[in-house]
Amino acid sequence: MSLDPLTVGIVGCGLLILLCVLGVRIAFSAAIVGAFGLVAITGWGPGLKTAGIVPHASVVNYTLSVLPMFILIGYLAYYAGITQAAFEAARRWLGWLPGGLAIATVYAVAGFSAVSGANTAAAAVFAKVAIPEMLKAGYNKRLAAGVVAAGATLDSLIPPSALLVVYGIITEQSVGKLLVAGFAPGLFSALVYTAIILIMCWRNPAYGKPIRGYTWPQRVSSLPGTFPIVLVIAIIFCSMLWGWATPTEAGALGAACVLVIALANRMKWPELRGALLETAKLTAVIFTVVWGVLIFVRFLGFAGLPEQLATWVTGLKVAPIWILLAIYVVYLILGTILEGVGMFLLTLPVVFPVIEALGYDPIWFGIILVKLNGIATLSPPVGLVVFVVNGVRPDISVSDIFRGIWPFIFADIITIACLTAWPEIVTFILDQAG
Repeated sequence: MSLDPLTVGIVGCGLLILLCVLGVRIAFSAAIVGAFGLVAITGWGPGLKTAGIVPHASVVNYTLSVLPMFILIGYLAYYAGITQAAFEAARRWLGWLPGGLAIATVYAVAGFSAVSGANTAAAAVFAKVAIPEMLKAGYNKRLAAGVVAAGATLDSLIPPSALLVVYGIITEQSVGKLLVAGFAPGLFSALVYTAIILIMCWRNPAYGKPIRGYTWPQRVSSLPGTFPIVLVIAIIFCSMLWGWATPTEAGALGAACVLVIALANRMKWPELRGALLETAKLTAVIFTVVWGVLIFVRFLGFAGLPEQLATWVTGLKVAPIWILLAIYVVYLILGTILEGVGMFLLTLPVVFPVIEALGYDPIWFGIILVKLNGIATLSPPVGLVVFVVNGVRPDISVSDIFRGIWPFIFADIITIACLTAWPEIVTFILDQAG
């Protein structure tokens, strides 16, 4: 008796959720369910052959080669000393504001995000660099830890961003356009964080007092340390915006630039070796997840589940905005228990056809998803970035950090509301480039 493909697809989704809840890693859960699902629909021979072809087909995808380049940039940037220079410059220029050190942290993290591709790395680095300075200045510890955790989520939005690359590969959208589109929303999000900090510290100066005493020559002298960041941003942004280089080529140019800077700062062989090894490890992890989940995605395609869901959703007699908001809620919930790359790989084959059917811009939706993932990585019960900050600063309890991030989650909700109401914030740079 032949099985109905749609029924097999629904059962497969249920089994995948069960395996993930039982603690099986998402790459293996997806690969196992996907392989057996293909067998159930097409038979042993064709099913296993299809499952075997998928990993090779995904690995030879040229677009994926951008991931190790972006990851390498982040690890090299750490050893190049870019983080300390960025924070020092931001402190001298912004410290006079209420909550000035917290605001400086936001923009220093934003600058580091332009040469890094992992929010956990940004959280760990600035927990070491910024939190001690804020506590020394008498800042509230919840604000100090919260701003580092929240600022680190900008790393997933401001290119280079692994999540945007994964989104582009799954949805077959231009990775270059997605990366360029992430700059303006990233800056907008930083501005909203700034407004929240200013309001908090203006209403209660005990949260974070201004830091005064820097002269104009001292401020100007801090700028040369930020030139490496400006240079890498210019290389990556301009080369992709005007089509001078593919995203992979832009990433390779950025990595070469940061390597030269790191060597000029006397980076030693053990540090270079460590950066290369960490890049290889993280790349292998991401590729393993991609392989496993794409087998599951192929199974969903054979089952016809994405198309059926899109047809059903578009047939609902409700306004598209309510369906969109429901999708937002689903991603906020899933993001608290699933890592971003795996969550995108699992859900987008089903969700993206719905978004297209509703008429929403796919580039804009990619930016929205990355921002939603940023909120999820802050939110309890998991809050991965929160635990990274706590791991570096165990003297600040997890409960204190969670209390410190709520104003920034509120700020992120404001940002998403603005991006939803005015999609031009995301797309205007691409429109200008033609």
